[in-house]
Amino acid sequence: MNAYRTKPLTYPWPPFLYVLAMLGAVALGRSAPIAVAHSQGWIPWLAGAALVLIALFLDIWAMKTLIERHTAVLPHRGSSHLVTCGPFRFTRNPIYLGYTVMMVGFGLITLNPWFFILASASVAVTTAFAIRNEELHLLSRFGFEFERYCRATSRWI
Repeated sequence: MNAYRTKPLTYPWPPFLYVLAMLGAVALGRSAPIAVAHSQGWIPWLAGAALVLIALFLDIWAMKTLIERHTAVLPHRGSSHLVTCGPFRFTRNPIYLGYTVMMVGFGLITLNPWFFILASASVAVTTAFAIRNEELHLLSRFGFEFERYCRATSRWI
């Protein structure tokens, strides 16, 4: 049996990566702040709050869809079904997209540019180390059906 077929990751580290990135953004914002010019203090806050709500909705919708389809929610578990409905119609990684949008929202709320920088870094690291392994797992498990899904649906947006 192919190693990617049993499970894509040995540990569910992408959620922890995003939590560490958020904590790092807060720490860097305090220790090495980047000045931000703003004239309308409530507009970035409202936009950030809206993004955080959208991100929460996206994450909950994606997790609910996975649970309804009786497949793994945690990224270190093997998938029993290829899910292509719900938010997975629009992006192959709605949960990670939600984490990223949430970081951008917190960056706007706090006016801390480190959130944007570390969100970009988190996207790069998650793509390189988690998503690629997850895709190999899904390709091994579902073959042509997953290839067709990849052609029809983008990885992030």
